[in-house]
Amino acid sequence: MAAIAGMKERRRIRRATVVVLDSVGIGDAPDAEAYGDEGSDTLRNVARAVGGLNLPNMAALGLGNIGEIEGVIPSGSPAGAYGRMVERSAGKDSINGHWELMGLIHDRPFPTYPNGFPPQLIEQFERRCERRVIGNVPASGTVIIEELIHDHLATGALIVYTSADSVFQVAAHEEVVPVEELYRCCEIAREMLTGEHGVGRVIARPFVGEPGSLRRTDKRKDFSLPPPGATALDLLTEAGLHVCGVGKIAQIFAGSGVAESHHTSDNTDGCRITLERLRRQAEGMIFVNLNDFDSRYGHRNNPEGYAAALEEFDGYLAEMLALLGPDDLFAITADHGCDPTTPSTDHSREQAPLLVTGGDVMGGVDLGTRGTFADLGATICDLFAVALPQAGVSFAPDIFRPGAA
Repeated sequence: MAAIAGMKERRRIRRATVVVLDSVGIGDAPDAEAYGDEGSDTLRNVARAVGGLNLPNMAALGLGNIGEIEGVIPSGSPAGAYGRMVERSAGKDSINGHWELMGLIHDRPFPTYPNGFPPQLIEQFERRCERRVIGNVPASGTVIIEELIHDHLATGALIVYTSADSVFQVAAHEEVVPVEELYRCCEIAREMLTGEHGVGRVIARPFVGEPGSLRRTDKRKDFSLPPPGATALDLLTEAGLHVCGVGKIAQIFAGSGVAESHHTSDNTDGCRITLERLRRQAEGMIFVNLNDFDSRYGHRNNPEGYAAALEEFDGYLAEMLALLGPDDLFAITADHGCDPTTPSTDHSREQAPLLVTGGDVMGGVDLGTRGTFADLGATICDLFAVALPQAGVSFAPDIFRPGAA
């Protein structure tokens, strides 16, 4: 008991909050050319496309000090530490990005299927689900359901598709295939897709509406591979700290290290739940994913919607920061890019912005370009005085005031 008490005395924070602005990259990564993403720059290209962004709260933390962003004026005295991070994991998937943020580097890309999934896999899936499959091509989800809706409505066949990411997506109309049945079929796919066909995510994509006006619902569910090693979430949980996921966090980590999870319907809902957790959860970690930037605007090549979503988050950010106490760490970052101004509708290999604030965090610290996303997870574990993850270098000594308890 004395050892445990000593560990608690060494902790410099009681609560850490990490908000992942899904796909809000800040410039192509050094190896972007290998991914066909040279020139992608989600945040700055969106700003240029709309004639400037109005993000006063992120600007006050130092967003404009990371690099030139139209409309975002660099602060003369940033309230936060700021920088950017380079991804070391292979690929540009949400799973790899989030895992690396929490200290786990995945050095092999998940398999992708530019020509659709092998016939033997689809045949096995059909047998086990007792439903025919249609589609089995790379496609935009909103496009393929309209293309195949009449066959789907007539036969109840499952619409299977993929993308440039490592995903096996299964779409069905809620009045044709009940949502729980769709989830069951996705669980079967997850059991099947391991080893050489171990895709990062199986995604249930329920939708409603009539042909010509179909829309996907907020009952999407991701079935991810479990992380192949311990993440910062696991290490915090093992140390007795409460980890709460907001959005798709629990699904990305296959539940590992996440004690409490809150589903969100959109960014607005995610921000409201984050505010509620900041009011109620005094200790441990709150890990948030805001997915609309990626799913609603990045993949749809909609820079205007992307800009509006950024400005909406910035408004909520003021309320979040007002709820921080002297023992808080609060970080804003991203998991990859998805530049809506390029011809591609896929994720882009980009660096992630990094903004860090909290009670004893020194403002105005330039954290530079970190060599891995994992530095964030290592810093959080360091500040909680728990075992460090396998990757990452803590920047806690750079941001904490000398002598801060």
